[in-house]
Amino acid sequence: MENKKQDINEPDNKQEDAAEQTQDLDEAVQAAQAEADTQEDAKAQAEEAENDAEDADGEQAGDEADCCEESEEGEAASGTKKGFFKKNKKKDKKDEKIEELTDQVKRQMAEFDNFRKRTEKEKTQMYEIGAKSIIEKVLPVVDNFERGLAAVSEENKEDAFVDGMNKIYKQLMTMLEEADVKPIEAVGKEFDPNLHNAVMQTESEEYESGIIAQELLKGYMYRDSVVRHSMVAVVN
Repeated sequence: MENKKQDINEPDNKQEDAAEQTQDLDEAVQAAQAEADTQEDAKAQAEEAENDAEDADGEQAGDEADCCEESEEGEAASGTKKGFFKKNKKKDKKDEKIEELTDQVKRQMAEFDNFRKRTEKEKTQMYEIGAKSIIEKVLPVVDNFERGLAAVSEENKEDAFVDGMNKIYKQLMTMLEEADVKPIEAVGKEFDPNLHNAVMQTESEEYESGIIAQELLKGYMYRDSVVRHSMVAVVN
């Protein structure tokens, strides 16, 4: 009887054991599920933290890039400014050099112009000196012609020889006149020490005092300068 009782009770025990095992299995599943959820939450938190870290690094990198860009822009601006000043400095030196060379050229041109004028003046003076020297040598010949023609009597003025000498004299005077050599007017003019050389004084009823009454030796001018002063007699 006892064995039968045991056999009857065995299914109940098995059911209880099965229920307990099922419960334990459910609890294990729930625990595993909870652990999995915890791991997922931890993983999500870790991913979120990692994303936050990456965002922070990106922002920092962006800030650093902005700073670098600003620094580069500042350096570029500074370099541009320095280049501008350097360029202006070079330009100023270039302008100074141009002004210096221009001033030197102007000075040399002025010196050359002064040299040219001085040379032309000296050349003209030398020419005038040479011309005066030749005229001074010719004038005594003119004086002799005038003395010889003045000594010819009225009877001999029609003589061929006298006529020939007179023509030569006129030709000589024409040549001197073309060379800007002119006789100085004396008789009847007021005495001028720049043109006349008073060698004597005389009395005159025709002229007033200080007026030239007689010409003893004719004077001549070459252009605007006196080659030979006139020798005259001046009224007292």
